[in-house]
Amino acid sequence: MRVGIVGAGFIGAVHARSSMLAGGRLVGIAASTPERSARAAAALGAERGFDSGEALIEADDVDVVHICTPNHLHAPLAEAALAAGKHVVCEKPLAMDVSQAQNLVDAAAAAGRQAAVPFVYRYYPTVREARARVRRDSSGPVRLIHGTYLQDWLLRPEDDNWRVDGQVGGASRAFADIGSHWCDLAEFVSGQRLTRVNARFLTAVTERERATGRAAFAQASGDSGETRSVETEDAAVVQFETDGGAIGSTVISQISAGRKNRLWLEIDSAEESLRFSQEEPESLWCGRREAVTIIKRDPAFLSPDAARLATLPAGHPQGYADCFDAFVSDVYDAIGAGEPADGLPLFADGLRAARITDAVLSSARGGRWIDVPAPEPLAVTG
Repeated sequence: MRVGIVGAGFIGAVHARSSMLAGGRLVGIAASTPERSARAAAALGAERGFDSGEALIEADDVDVVHICTPNHLHAPLAEAALAAGKHVVCEKPLAMDVSQAQNLVDAAAAAGRQAAVPFVYRYYPTVREARARVRRDSSGPVRLIHGTYLQDWLLRPEDDNWRVDGQVGGASRAFADIGSHWCDLAEFVSGQRLTRVNARFLTAVTERERATGRAAFAQASGDSGETRSVETEDAAVVQFETDGGAIGSTVISQISAGRKNRLWLEIDSAEESLRFSQEEPESLWCGRREAVTIIKRDPAFLSPDAARLATLPAGHPQGYADCFDAFVSDVYDAIGAGEPADGLPLFADGLRAARITDAVLSSARGGRWIDVPAPEPLAVTG
């Protein structure tokens, strides 16, 4: 697989590593300037740096394009890559709005190319184990779905990043950035779709010291400039209903001190509750009235789908990077086989996240319940 990556920040480096581990040939990197592209290519082991993302997309020796840029560039670059006949891996949010996301789903179907979005938390073996238990109905009907996704990297006024700028990051920040991950995981594990949402937003830090060039999760280091007003949310609280009769809620925050990446999901069913915590992913909490069981990530005792992703023996911790490796490997396998593996998140899942985000935004602005449109059937290409 001949790979090109557009965007050389934190997540671009993650994509580069996983693409090479999946057997890809890293043809090139395109960063914000030709000079940065050259430096990134040297640092990440690519064959060359491209002068621009557009030049990389048009290159004859690139089969699949990974888009790891700021959000406002996702849709135009993905559209150009599909038009050029490339397969695409595009970071979330897939697009700045629902219309753009729908256009990309249609373009991928028309091009007959694999197009994926890295909702990589699906790739924890313990997540797959929870999904398998819900699917085989050993837990009983799902009643409650709840949890949080908490970070603290934008806690203070001196904390800043391009995501804070609505023109670059989008109208929603915290929810679109990490709430989309939580909702994708909740629907993936429970098998149910959110149908109505009621949301409240909080912008606790109303002014920030501008530092748009700072990498995500980086702390202030004297590079701040003028102060700017903040219009996107720092935190969100969302109630919801599902098509399976369950209710639930989630708290999404980028201002929770001490919380680095606490994605926590609980599915409470009639006979069993299941809890997954991303910061403690080696075990799945399973509660029944009679007892509580901690299911360890041991491939010898997991369901087949979970065991496939448990690549290390029990007691040898796997983490986020392993999830990304498995995701990229599944993408490349789908390109080779022409058929995605079960659970591979595609552009349709990116569109789903855009629809939920749009409903959450409308609810927060209007102070009322908003319906979430049902997902449309996937287009079938011949």
